[in-house]
Amino acid sequence: MNILNQFLRNTKMNKRFLITLFIGVLFAGTWGCSVLDEEVLDESFTGLGQAETVSGAIAPAYGQVSRVWRHTNMFGLQEIASDEAILPYRGGTDWFDGGKFIATHQHLMTPGNDLVTSSWNELTKNISRTVAAIEVLRPLSQDGNTEATGALYEMIALRAYLNMLALDSWGIVFQKESTAETSVILRADDAISYIQNELESVVDVIGTDLGPGRLSQSAVWALLARLHLNAAVYSDPYGTPSFTEADMDKVIEYTDNIIGSGDYSLSTEYFALFNDENNSNPEVIWSLDQRGVISREHNRWAYWSLAGSLFPRPEHPSADGTDGPAATSDFMQTWIDFYGSEDAAEADARFYMENVIIPDSIQDLTGLSPLNDEDNFFCIEPTAYNMNRGFHRGINWGPRKGDDGVFITCDDASQVRIYPVLQRKGNGPDRDVGYVDHTIDVDFTNEGRLHNKGYRFAKYECSRTSPNCNSFSSVDIVMIRLGEIYLMRAEAKLRNGDNAGALADVNTLRGARTARPAQVPPALTSLNLDDMFRERGFELYWEGFRRSDQIRFGTYEDSWTEKTNSDVNKRLFPIPQRAIDGASNVEGFLLQNPGY
Repeated sequence: MNILNQFLRNTKMNKRFLITLFIGVLFAGTWGCSVLDEEVLDESFTGLGQAETVSGAIAPAYGQVSRVWRHTNMFGLQEIASDEAILPYRGGTDWFDGGKFIATHQHLMTPGNDLVTSSWNELTKNISRTVAAIEVLRPLSQDGNTEATGALYEMIALRAYLNMLALDSWGIVFQKESTAETSVILRADDAISYIQNELESVVDVIGTDLGPGRLSQSAVWALLARLHLNAAVYSDPYGTPSFTEADMDKVIEYTDNIIGSGDYSLSTEYFALFNDENNSNPEVIWSLDQRGVISREHNRWAYWSLAGSLFPRPEHPSADGTDGPAATSDFMQTWIDFYGSEDAAEADARFYMENVIIPDSIQDLTGLSPLNDEDNFFCIEPTAYNMNRGFHRGINWGPRKGDDGVFITCDDASQVRIYPVLQRKGNGPDRDVGYVDHTIDVDFTNEGRLHNKGYRFAKYECSRTSPNCNSFSSVDIVMIRLGEIYLMRAEAKLRNGDNAGALADVNTLRGARTARPAQVPPALTSLNLDDMFRERGFELYWEGFRRSDQIRFGTYEDSWTEKTNSDVNKRLFPIPQRAIDGASNVEGFLLQNPGY
């Protein structure tokens, strides 16, 4: 259990305890000031003492990470800016949001883009919380409190991770040791050295058995591997990366440590990594513990892309999708090109998992529509229904609501009827008369932006504890897992000329998903950098890696669905204008990135 949930569940103490956290603000006009924000986490806790002080210091910092990675913050920023996902103005009615998603996808972002700004705000707030926690923990550690010492190492590592996100997205790092001082802005090699020193300062002393909800030694090794893998990009974000043998050796060293530790193993069922029970999955190294404790916990990655007419949890009538992002046709084409005449759904366990088993007698929909298919259904207990996973293509099957808004039941009223999903969203020609039928084509045209357009990401399970497929979720959000470790090691070996070693790592990963034997991806016979880039897309889609991968592999300036901008300056996002204006009292402190 992570420290936030552990703390929130602690109700055995005797005195009423009100937790407040004072955060040194890093943005919005208070860069050089000691103005502080107060965040009240809860008013019902009891108990006092050093243990609770430690918990209270680090819980807000860990808890804020899920806000950073919210679908309309960092996760959306990374996905929509890449060739993996696109979010049109659905039917001219949904998801316009001031055009922020369209501009981000087309690499036409401005310093006023709200997707960029909200991501920046949540990230800088999170960095502030780690600084505030470090201020509380350091004197306790110096006084010999071993629990505070361990927590201090975690907060240093978390601050380094967050700064690496800032470096990756904006090309800057905030060096800040206390809430009373002004941050020092670092870029390029200075920023890399700072993050590296921070991680190296704790890697040999941080805990090794903290559970997936806490940053452990293996997680720090993984972050160091990520840093060295991307160091050539971070050092010269607008140039052609020059990957050094020394950096790749470091990637291999740190990934060797994790793989060789024996503490983790590859999940035989790929989608089990993203299920309710994933807190105990042996592949997960670090995750955001989301086991249904407070309403701010969420798994919006699960429902954001799903059809708005699909109800993935019949036991929860309010759980549905949002008709948000779809996979671009370009990204889907990478699967088609690789598997050729063979359907990727049949060939690769990572592409699709069929959970909705439709009886043969009702599969043929010829001549049927929601206007005449009353008898074309099968029955199932609500809790037994699980939506298909991976990529949703074509016609979905799920529970259907009647005109009264209640699920249509079978003769046995405890069971629901499963029909082809009725299109109830948007203003397209199929609304209320046709089925949800996802097509590969999706774009910003009137036809291409209809609610059914685009294959949908269904990688994460809609949690059984969530009434709406996001809040109170029990599905941990996976941040670092062993599959990524194998891919980092393979890429580093490949860049260092060890093709055989790289191929072995990739094939180890491909061959590990054996829970559905007929869908085990076949071993590759050769590997080059294009193959490596493709394999990362196959394994890590919908996990927030694609933008960084494209920059590192040199495809970010390419054209794809609705994106033709080839300006290298768009590799980094604009620093929000509000942040620059807020820091204007310190001359030259926060300078806009080139091209904005």
